[in-house]
Amino acid sequence: QAQLVESGGGLVQPGGSLRLSCVASGSTFRFYAMAWYRQAPGNQRELVALITSGGTTNYADSVKGRFTISRDSANGTLYLQMNDLKPEDTAVYYCMIPARNYWGQGTQVTVSS
Repeated sequence: QAQLVESGGGLVQPGGSLRLSCVASGSTFRFYAMAWYRQAPGNQRELVALITSGGTTNYADSVKGRFTISRDSANGTLYLQMNDLKPEDTAVYYCMIPARNYWGQGTQVTVSS
């Protein structure tokens, strides 16, 4: 079973940037699509971005043009570059493998002045 460990969250001012990382181990990471989800207090978990094993990407409308998902299959790492952050981006961010329903523990992102 894969282990997914996120990092890179924190407190940032509106308009700022953060890069999240997710290190995957214990599985054939490179064969699977990977995704970032987020969950804000009182809200359901929602898909933020997805990247296939071949590098095709898909984004939620709310983050298009601001967030970029990428992967380094050689190092087993998934990234989420987040630019022009807004208070409504505040949430716990999770990486996951949809085909296996594997989830990381999450990393908190807080956007506030």
